[in-house]
Amino acid sequence: MTPKGMTDGLRFAEVDDIVLHYRVEGPADGPKLVLSNSLGTDFRSWAAVAGRLSDRYRILRYDTRGHGLTVCPEGAYSIERLGDDLAGVMDAAGFGRAVVCGLSVGGVTAQQLHKAHPGKVRALILCDTAAKIGDDAMWQARIDNALGEDGIAGMADAILQRWFSDGFAKNDPVAFAGWRNMLVHTPAAGYAGVSHALKDGDLRDHCASIGVPTLVICGAEDGATTPAMNKELAEAIPGARYLEIPGSGHLPCIEQPVALADAIDAFMKDHADG
Repeated sequence: MTPKGMTDGLRFAEVDDIVLHYRVEGPADGPKLVLSNSLGTDFRSWAAVAGRLSDRYRILRYDTRGHGLTVCPEGAYSIERLGDDLAGVMDAAGFGRAVVCGLSVGGVTAQQLHKAHPGKVRALILCDTAAKIGDDAMWQARIDNALGEDGIAGMADAILQRWFSDGFAKNDPVAFAGWRNMLVHTPAAGYAGVSHALKDGDLRDHCASIGVPTLVICGAEDGATTPAMNKELAEAIPGARYLEIPGSGHLPCIEQPVALADAIDAFMKDHADG
C-alpha cells in the first residue's frame, strides 16, 4: 500500500496552508543533508549534486513555495514563512536536525531557519547568497515584470546572464535551453511571491548570532550574488569559511556540480552527525 502523501516515489506534505513537494534519498541511517533551491528553479536543480552524495548521506530536497509541484498561493510571501515551510518539510521527512545547504533564496531561508528554529540546524552551507539580497526597487521591478504582460519570459535572458558563466550557453546549448525552460515555467505568482520575501527579508542583524559551523560558497562568475557579497556574508558570521568555485555563475549546483558536491562532502565529513 502506498503511504499517505506518496505517489510513485513523489512525496507531498501538508505544511501550514500549502501542500509541499519533496524527495528523500540516501541511506536511512546516513548523516542528514537538506538542499534548498533558488528563485526560478525547483529541486531538480540539485539532482547532479544529490546524485554524487546520496550513497552516503540522507538527503532532503524540496520545491520552495510557489515552485515546482509545491502549491503556489497568490500574494506576497515572507522569509519567515519560507523558513517555517522548511521546518515543516523537515518534520514531515523525519529530519529532526541536519546540515542545511541553501542557494540564493534557499540560503536566506536557511539563515531564517537558524533564527527561528535553531535546533534544526547542525551546520550551514550558504551558496551564492547573502543576508540581504538586492533592494526594494530591484525586487519591485521583478514582481511587476513577473506579473506583467511578458511575464518571466520577458526577464529570462537577463536572469540567465546572471545565473551562468559566460561560456555555459555556448558550451552546452541544449542544457542551457532546458534550464531556461525551467525558469520560464515557474508560476508568475510563485516568482513574485518569493521576490516579495527577498524584498522584505533582511537577516544582517542575525549573522553575528549564528553559532553553528558555516561554509559560504560562491561561483566565481556569479552576477546575481557576487563573490564580494558572499565574502561579506562569511565575514559577518563568526568562524565561517569562504570558498569560491571557478567556472560557475550563480548556480554551481548546475554548472559545476562535481566541485560543489566535493565541497559539501568535505564539510559534511567534519560537521555532520552519524
